[in-house]
Amino acid sequence: MSGRPQRRPAPPAGQPGPAGRYQAIRAATEALCAPLSPEDATVQSMDDASPAKWHLAHTTWFFETFILEREVATYEPFHPAFRVLFNSYYETVGRQHPRPRRGLVSRPGLEEIRAYRRHVDARLLEWLDGRGKLDGPAGEVLELGLQHEQQHQELILTDIKHMLSCNPQLHPAYHRPPAATAADPGPLRWHLEEGGARRLGHDGEVFSFDNERPRHEVLVGAFQLASRPITCGEYLEFMADGGYRRPELWLADGWAEARKHEWEAPLYWEKGEHGWSLFTLGGLRPVRVAEPVTHVSYYEADAFARWAGARLPTEAEWEAVAAGREVAGNFVESGRLHPHSAALTADGAPAQLFGDVWEWTASPYVPYPGYRPLAGSLGEYNGKFMVNQMVLRGGSCASPRSHLRATYRNFFYPHMRWQFTGIRLARDGRRP
Repeated sequence: MSGRPQRRPAPPAGQPGPAGRYQAIRAATEALCAPLSPEDATVQSMDDASPAKWHLAHTTWFFETFILEREVATYEPFHPAFRVLFNSYYETVGRQHPRPRRGLVSRPGLEEIRAYRRHVDARLLEWLDGRGKLDGPAGEVLELGLQHEQQHQELILTDIKHMLSCNPQLHPAYHRPPAATAADPGPLRWHLEEGGARRLGHDGEVFSFDNERPRHEVLVGAFQLASRPITCGEYLEFMADGGYRRPELWLADGWAEARKHEWEAPLYWEKGEHGWSLFTLGGLRPVRVAEPVTHVSYYEADAFARWAGARLPTEAEWEAVAAGREVAGNFVESGRLHPHSAALTADGAPAQLFGDVWEWTASPYVPYPGYRPLAGSLGEYNGKFMVNQMVLRGGSCASPRSHLRATYRNFFYPHMRWQFTGIRLARDGRRP
């Protein structure tokens, strides 16, 4: 199978072509950053996060580096220093500014970064206009760049949230979320899935990342998948039962991490005289017991599962249930930017498989059998990170809906908590 990203077919009549889609995705990124001050956009709150200004520049650098510099003979870079400043991790492209020091780059300022985006956008749209039909390797790289920018849209929101949370006295809000009526998620139920040979991974004409391929056969035993993600109320029960004080529930590395950082609740939770509150992109508010718990590490998810007499699903189990289902749920387009409680589905099938929270799986992030990275520098996009990380599935309340599918593999280190990560349980076989 080719190492190139798979092509997206021509859009149906009435749908935007490559230029319209490019403009829409780039505009969505700008809209996410519109509420930010220049100070907001410059701060880097931790090594794992990046300033919003850097995200704006890096996604632009991607199109400049991998399309304009390679496809347009007369193109001259906007600024030669940007090649280093906004290179993330592409060693084969050249040097990078150290990631932990991105927040020290006060110049270029936010307005110059926006000028950079306008410059690259104008030249790339000229390139598209001059090509007519877009296909072949250049079209595949353009699609990869658009998918890459959608990934950074989610990172912009999670990084902004972490940055704003570092203002503990003000608890500043990024936005005012729309009013919404919470649904009763009901008691946890179990969906039985018969075992057997299953096909795992992507095989089709629409876009997929190289880490979703090749599609291959796996043997899955009979298992049960929980009807919905774990709620804050259920997680509070774990906490009240000494979940953070019982080493027998934890993996050794997780116990060490919890002790080192004095974890006693999910990230962004605060204990006050009236109970627990949590910081959201809409500001500080009380914990709502019906909504999915989020901002938990893999270690916390695994400890909760053990406490509940269950386990986390493998990614093959998760995909076996999600395959063929509509990608529907609470995504960035809803404007909530926080997980939302939802009622069970009418047919009793697992709900909220997509959106709300990324669901930790028990699967390490490793290549599928027969995996081949992309050719050239773009081969650094996924393959070199296939070690020491765990797979998450399903997307979150900060993910663009059009970016997701049942085969999508997200991955993070097991101690990380600043993404919208949550918990769905699984059990073996036909247990009652």
